[in-house]
Amino acid sequence: MFDETDTETGESPIDAAVAERVADETGLGLDELRTALVELNSALIGRHSTLERQGDYETVDGVRGYRVPAEEWKAILDDFEFREETEGALLRAHTEQTRMLFAESPDARERFEEGEVGVVVGVDTAEEF
Repeated sequence: MFDETDTETGESPIDAAVAERVADETGLGLDELRTALVELNSALIGRHSTLERQGDYETVDGVRGYRVPAEEWKAILDDFEFREETEGALLRAHTEQTRMLFAESPDARERFEEGEVGVVVGVDTAEEF
């Protein structure tokens, strides 16, 4: 799952393969996407309790994926000044990674409802206890 050995995405809970695929599909530079993923992740770390109230989640290998309403994603991005292309790539990367987390869990309902997107956050040691 999450490739912590990749120094380029190691500060973000998005797999290197997901980041590369999204960058390629969206035309956003991989370095720009990686930088945005790391910046966004630093803001998401403290939002576990808010995200837990918004929707379902699954945790695999120290990474938690939340299935949340699209409005929550917009509220998260309000704290940033990303370009529209970057916001779209971030959303795709987070939703794809979340879908993968739900697919890996035998107890999870994999299907996203209309209007749901994914948000992925690394799980702090404090959050686990």
